Amino acid sequence: MTRHRRLFLLFLAMHELSRRDFLKKASVLAGGAYPAMMAMGLVPAAPVHPFVLEGSGDGKEVVILGAGLAGMAAAYELGKLGYKCTILEARERAGGRCWSVRKGSVNEETGLGAHVSGFDEGQYFNAGPSRIPHHHGLTLHYCKELKVPIQVYNNVNENAYYYSEGKGPLSNKKIRVREVHNDMRGWAAELLAKGMDGGKIDAGMSKEDTLKVIEYLRAEGGLDIDKLYKASARRGYVESPGAGEKEGRIGDPHRLADLLQSGLMDPDFYNVAEYTYELQMSLFQAVGGMDRIAAAFEKKLDGLIRLNAEVTSIHNLEQGVQVVYKDKGGAQQLKADFCICTIPLPVLSNIDHNFSSDASRAIDTITYMQTGKIGLQFKRRFWEEDENIYGGITHTNNQLTQIFYPSYDYLSGKGILIGYYNFNEKARATGELTYQQREKLALEKGSLIHPQYPHEFETSFSVSWHKTKYNLGGWALYSSDERQTLYKALLIPDKQVYFAGEHLTYLNAWMAGALESARSVVASLHGRVTGQTMSYPKQ
Repeated sequence: MTRHRRLFLLFLAMHELSRRDFLKKASVLAGGAYPAMMAMGLVPAAPVHPFVLEGSGDGKEVVILGAGLAGMAAAYELGKLGYKCTILEARERAGGRCWSVRKGSVNEETGLGAHVSGFDEGQYFNAGPSRIPHHHGLTLHYCKELKVPIQVYNNVNENAYYYSEGKGPLSNKKIRVREVHNDMRGWAAELLAKGMDGGKIDAGMSKEDTLKVIEYLRAEGGLDIDKLYKASARRGYVESPGAGEKEGRIGDPHRLADLLQSGLMDPDFYNVAEYTYELQMSLFQAVGGMDRIAAAFEKKLDGLIRLNAEVTSIHNLEQGVQVVYKDKGGAQQLKADFCICTIPLPVLSNIDHNFSSDASRAIDTITYMQTGKIGLQFKRRFWEEDENIYGGITHTNNQLTQIFYPSYDYLSGKGILIGYYNFNEKARATGELTYQQREKLALEKGSLIHPQYPHEFETSFSVSWHKTKYNLGGWALYSSDERQTLYKALLIPDKQVYFAGEHLTYLNAWMAGALESARSVVASLHGRVTGQTMSYPKQ
């Protein structure tokens, strides 16, 4: 058992969380239960396999619904095999949720209408995916193949903050992440070391092994020879060391009781993202914005994507499939041999179709995460200049949930930080606000942590994915039972219609899910056309 997994299980035990409870809460860490399952060794890593399929599509026509990553990757791979593909995309842009908001970007939400970005030229933030785990090899493979440069994404920053609203001794104060992390490791290690040394914890080990564990706890928790936690430079300085006689001064640790009473250890708040498999460094991002990946696919598919083409009907025929859509010219009809549907299920649920009862039930039942982000543009990067924060995340227990600092353009002039990234009930409540009210919320709550906000703020742009017209959610959510029923119903084609997207993988919320699903469907469809037995990934 690895050190991280031992600490993970210890964390669960300390908070009396069951595995089911943790999976339910894990969505706030990385967008779904998958990272938690990975951490507990329940599912394997995302595989990367050579994708060499034999035979030709011989000009068979495939209509692909949705120009997100899944749809474009499917068309890209099918094109290599000789298929004739047409992609219908309801929006005026390709990329789907792989979207970087820039000057002039437009989004439309139900009940609120269109929202136009007023960011400066060259400024952007990733409204959808922003991180590429180092083990999502297929995403990295396409970045390499499509010549999309990447750079390191700084996900964990011990110099960012925890901010807990409440009535505890440490509430309503911004506290550096390193202080909370190291104090909690220290106090937990002290309790365990004392318990093992005093024989209160019987782990069935020899005396020699017990001493080894105690030595480990001393090193991990920063304990002294008496197994007592004492503050060290790990948690930072009150006065930084410098030249001459300036040796620096270390502050006192926060009391364990104060950390607990202030809510800083609440399971929904305390964050150990660096332990989570999906979020372990190194993480990457596309240079210049994640939409560079979508743009690279789009360039390869020149002429194949029909934008502003909103699908209204999908019908299997005795031979082939018929799709009706509307564009600026009115209602249009398209027939093809096959269809690959990547439309998010809450949207697909409202489109006329003649799918089987099992497929229809799954489409109508599977729920999606409610989630939203806001990008705030500031005159200067005060988080760097004033507070030495370069990348990483500040965590709160209010509606903001998280503040993300950009991991690019360090030491430049203006900058955009993500003023909130929230989920579930907090995202639902935020999504009910107008664009102006969301901005006001982000500025008011953010000012509690960064008082520079009011003076430095310029403009904002917010996205609630569950209210965005052609998404109606962030990513698919499944219970264990739904994985065995609804999920499996969509893994098989409904006659000539195949379903693809992150919602048909165990990589929900990640770009890798869309790409893995696309390859899987391409292998299945091509095997059907050529009469070969094909599957992806190959074992």
